[in-house]
Amino acid sequence: MGLSLAAYAGAALAEIAGCFAVWAWWRLGASALWLVPGALSLGTFAWLLALTPVEAAGRSYAVYGGVYVAASLLWLWAVEGVRPDRWDMGGAALVLAGAAVILWAPRG
Repeated sequence: MGLSLAAYAGAALAEIAGCFAVWAWWRLGASALWLVPGALSLGTFAWLLALTPVEAAGRSYAVYGGVYVAASLLWLWAVEGVRPDRWDMGGAALVLAGAAVILWAPRG
């Protein structure tokens, strides 16, 4: 379980950082050099997501979606300085609950 959660969290951080690099270049006028670490970060995201211990890629992606939503709100707060509101937090709790059901449901 520890590897699974670490892989999902690392993948979320890597994807958000990679996408933010493109955002910074495209929308904020940052140097195109931001695209180099952005591409490396997105490659790291894909590699980490492939490490998740589920038997089907689609299930892994579904669980990851919940982790991504919560990590995006943490990024919003920590990097962009915008505090998530109660609706953000409620939505994150809801998608994390769904991700937990998908990840830990007994399968027969």
